Amino acid sequence: MSEALNRVDWDKCELLPVIVQDSTSNEVLMMAYMNKEALELSLSTKVAHYFSRSKQRLWKKGETSGHTQTIQSFNIDCDNDTLLIKVIQEGVACHTGRKSCFFTELESGKANSEVEVSSEALYGVIDTLYHTIQERKNADPSTSWTAKLLSKGDNTILKKVVEEAGEFSFAYKDNDEAEMIYEAADLTYHMLVALAAKNISPDRIKQELARRFDMSGIAEKDSRED
Repeated sequence: MSEALNRVDWDKCELLPVIVQDSTSNEVLMMAYMNKEALELSLSTKVAHYFSRSKQRLWKKGETSGHTQTIQSFNIDCDNDTLLIKVIQEGVACHTGRKSCFFTELESGKANSEVEVSSEALYGVIDTLYHTIQERKNADPSTSWTAKLLSKGDNTILKKVVEEAGEFSFAYKDNDEAEMIYEAADLTYHMLVALAAKNISPDRIKQELARRFDMSGIAEKDSRED
């Protein structure tokens, strides 16, 4: 395995671009990245592992959705800095619920394939909403509230976050359960818009919360004051 790992020109590419192809149809399913640890795991398990730039962590393809990729072959290009893997795809490859990530025509912007699986069922409502917000960055602000909000910039986005936090606080003070839920949903949405504007995946928030499980709230606050 060390010989295979060393064949990659890591000096040129800290993150190795990986083209993923269906082993039966040869359809290109997606493009992702591997660091050395991800490639080592992929070689040893024959299950695709990648490094997520948005989540800033190693991830096993299908760890949430169950749509794993069993690797049939590894091929490296002539410059030793791009990998082609052929896989048996369990379910679909794309977070949108489509078989392949390459479903949008560049010139028209039209989707040329149908959703096969609900993305919410695959990834949960928070991650699905975050990805939807990311997609709205390229939408028409005249037809999409999210696109309009993003186009107005940081001040408008932050004003909405503060406004919704205030609305939630008033609902809390009034002990209005239904209104608290409604306003918490609004606040969550606008916080996700702010995170998406800075390309910060909600997975990184989950990682931070998980990190705090091992320390008391007082210790966590003390660590921020150092």
